[in-house]
Amino acid sequence: MGRTDERTYVRQYVSLIHKDKNMKKIQEADLVGKKVLVRADFNVGVVDGKIAEKFKLEACKETVEHLLSQSETKVALCSHLGRPEGQFNEKFSLKQLASELENILTKKIVFVPEISVEKIQAALEDLNEGEILLLENVRFYPGEEKNDSEFSQQLAGAFDVFVNEAFSVCHRDQSSVTGVTKFLPSYAGFWLQKEVENLDRVLDNPAKPAVAIIGGAKIETKLPLIEKFEKIYDQVLVGGMVANEALDQKKTFSDKVILPQDFEGERLDIGPKTLEQFKQIVATAKTIVWNGPLGKFEEKPFDRATREILQMVAESQAFTLVGGGESVQVLEENGWLDKISFVSTGGGAMLEYLSGNPMPGIEGLK
Repeated sequence: MGRTDERTYVRQYVSLIHKDKNMKKIQEADLVGKKVLVRADFNVGVVDGKIAEKFKLEACKETVEHLLSQSETKVALCSHLGRPEGQFNEKFSLKQLASELENILTKKIVFVPEISVEKIQAALEDLNEGEILLLENVRFYPGEEKNDSEFSQQLAGAFDVFVNEAFSVCHRDQSSVTGVTKFLPSYAGFWLQKEVENLDRVLDNPAKPAVAIIGGAKIETKLPLIEKFEKIYDQVLVGGMVANEALDQKKTFSDKVILPQDFEGERLDIGPKTLEQFKQIVATAKTIVWNGPLGKFEEKPFDRATREILQMVAESQAFTLVGGGESVQVLEENGWLDKISFVSTGGGAMLEYLSGNPMPGIEGLK
């Protein structure tokens, strides 16, 4: 390694350390005999009573097991589900997740239908060893998304410690993410730590050639990410509605950014020429980051590009990182989750983090 390369490596390594060195971690916490509130990410698709994204439910397992291994520690899980607009809606109740959580965590789940200090305290007192509380959907309460101090106190009041295990909402300034950190000693769970570590890796120290694949919708949210990767990666492959909007708005990029040259249907998927070009680039990559489908993947045959290239990514020897609900859904449906180096639970949060935007949920743990 030359002197210049060595200095670059040291700067990258120091950057990696400094990014999260102030984030308090669960393994540093005194948890014996404590009542612990865990903010998990259980915002999953539920179709006809079946859970579409068990991966998200499994993400908190290591942290929960660590907490329960401590003497006389009691654990409660909280999350949001869907967009209930601050009021009760049975369709979005977390009660429907209790049975699947019991299977995953191999512990009895005790559901608490109301978020108040009194109700949670009573449930904690009745909790037997090895059992876990599951609180009702935090977004049934208007105070959650407003980060209302009174609701934050109702949520935090019965506990001694807060653990954030929900990277996917760390870009939100809400009661169950940041509000409770004002009332409780707060720590990052194991999964949140992995999210930060792996996202830092693809930003600061990617093996080259490095390729980013950006799809999905909403160019206003994806454009900063495309521009960020354009500076630090070898190629940025753009598909989905993002590509359509970029072409319609006549966005200009460097030669590193590859937009589709042909399409299937009415721009519902990238065409065969573009698909072949993307495949050739992916085949040589040593780092691959993916966020968002390349076409209208939920409708055949416009799922072809997304599935074929995701299969290549799954079979690649590169370091691979995939995030975003639709991309993860395809991985889960095809049994490819375990073949990806790291699968992020964050969609919007992954975009915000990689774009370098503030992450209130992580800042609240420093």
